[in-house]
Amino acid sequence: MVVAGNADRQGESSLSGLPRWWPSSWDMGETIVGIVINTEQRALFKFRYSRGSNSSTTVEKTRKTPIAVADCLLNRHKFSTETASKVSSFGKDVKRPEETDSILSFLQESGFSDSHLELLIKRMPRVLSANLERTIKPKIKFFQDLGLSSSDFVEIVSSNPWILTTSVDNRLGPSILALTSVLGSNMDVVSRVLKKSGRLLTFDLLDVYVLKPTKIRECVKRVDEMGIDRKSKLFLHAIRAISSMTKENWELKLELFKSLKFSEDDILSVFRRQPQVFVVSDRKIKEITQLFLSTGKCDISYVVNNPDLLCRSVENKLKPRLRVLEVLESRNLLLKKPSLGTVCRITDKKFFEKYVLPYSNEVGELFVVKKASLKAEVCA
Repeated sequence: MVVAGNADRQGESSLSGLPRWWPSSWDMGETIVGIVINTEQRALFKFRYSRGSNSSTTVEKTRKTPIAVADCLLNRHKFSTETASKVSSFGKDVKRPEETDSILSFLQESGFSDSHLELLIKRMPRVLSANLERTIKPKIKFFQDLGLSSSDFVEIVSSNPWILTTSVDNRLGPSILALTSVLGSNMDVVSRVLKKSGRLLTFDLLDVYVLKPTKIRECVKRVDEMGIDRKSKLFLHAIRAISSMTKENWELKLELFKSLKFSEDDILSVFRRQPQVFVVSDRKIKEITQLFLSTGKCDISYVVNNPDLLCRSVENKLKPRLRVLEVLESRNLLLKKPSLGTVCRITDKKFFEKYVLPYSNEVGELFVVKKASLKAEVCA
């Protein structure tokens, strides 16, 4: 299969300084044509990141006496009470305090401030018990070898700490190659996209990466023509949406929207706001659009301005919530009528606490609440 990137554009930086695993044919000033991957050449994805790191000394043998998480964070590392309390709620002790010390010290030395560390730990407490040599260091080295500044990769990682548990070989490296094949080789552009949506690195982007060069160029051109900025986190989603559809299926999708009274400008606006909608099934798009119109509270313009609602679950979210809202409003139980967007977007837990629990006598029988996720379903 052939993998390709775009030609270096004027004003973009070269690939100078990137790690050894970056294709050597992608030299300064040379047009990026692509690289060939097959089963035998799969080793390209082995980015020479050994399971251990030779750049640091081995952590000395640590004691095995566990201590409370709160004690570790408050007394040993001076974290805030809020962070210590939140992390402690997960109920696990720090089994090897010295190893946790080494992890936090390494992250600080790599550029993480106290506020970055608190954000990271609150979002993913298990970082405290991760393996420094096998898990943490390879990810930091990966970003450093890409040429990203410490401030850039610190912002990306602290906002999306799941990156630290993502494989360099099987996910991060291929994802970066996929991104550069679409966005170009300028790491400043890639960095800006990742700061807005670092979770892209935890997704499987190989469906973009394995596209033929001509297909990539065609998709990029079409997305450019539809006005989505390449620096936007939606740009890659738009590429994936277009690349997953044949031209015939694309035309059929346009006809579907037109049949629902969307104008051409409406359709373009939906794509710019939420390109993922175009991979939603025709049946679901039609059902949700008609569901909102049937409330009598909105028209097509509302759907155009809130296209993410077309990606919501019909049976588990939209129908039961709109039914509850209908009952509460018909009985004048709400002092202030909420917007449809608010009702449909808040979590199941918040919806239950705000609109079901206080009015259980009126709407309780409409719902079956699943303890695991507090998802609501309309009863038969």
